[in-house]
Amino acid sequence: MQISIYQGSGPQAAADAVIVIDVIRAFTVAHYAFLQGAERIYLAQTIEQAFKIKEGNPDYLLAGEVHGEAIEGFDLENSPDQVARAHLYGKSLVQKTTNGVRAALNSLNSKHVFVTGFTNAEMTAKFIRRGMGEGLETIQIIASHPTGDDDLACAEYIRSLIKDDTSITKNQVRERIIRSEAAEKFLADSTIFRPEDITRCLKELDTDFVMKINQSGKIPMIERVHL
Repeated sequence: MQISIYQGSGPQAAADAVIVIDVIRAFTVAHYAFLQGAERIYLAQTIEQAFKIKEGNPDYLLAGEVHGEAIEGFDLENSPDQVARAHLYGKSLVQKTTNGVRAALNSLNSKHVFVTGFTNAEMTAKFIRRGMGEGLETIQIIASHPTGDDDLACAEYIRSLIKDDTSITKNQVRERIIRSEAAEKFLADSTIFRPEDITRCLKELDTDFVMKINQSGKIPMIERVHL
């Protein structure tokens, strides 16, 4: 089994499986959304596409950011803390973000595409190693932020778990996340970013599902796949 790590949201060569990581914050948001009862999360290439999807489906909720900041007219910010407090049972979300969503959409040439933050990293690695490992020859792990050590640390952690080694611990990953450039603006005195989001991003949650992209429809969407 060949496991490669890449940074950035640009297209990569096709693989048997891709794991796209966005710790701060897109796929941490997605994880909390499912925990709050969301049914599915559609992935939009652009803000305009997100609004068009909602125009045809008024009950859908728009969630995301552009360059880290909230999008005017969206229902939810790209905030794990906000989403963790929302009532989303039975809801469908439409997500648009700068790095994570873009990287996921650029990975659809691969057979299986999973998304995660740190919160569901261990469960995702276990699913790949135990449930699918024998049928996978090539695995790509995409740290979607082009320079962020938070995503890279999580990618190295997932690789170590799939390989069943101890080259990096979860505490080392947490330390790198909290010290990353992406986390700094949340921990500074800011009226835009919430420090509670980083607290949510640092938690490893015990859940019984992974997040996988369903490519069968016109619009790709993240769904829960139970172990």
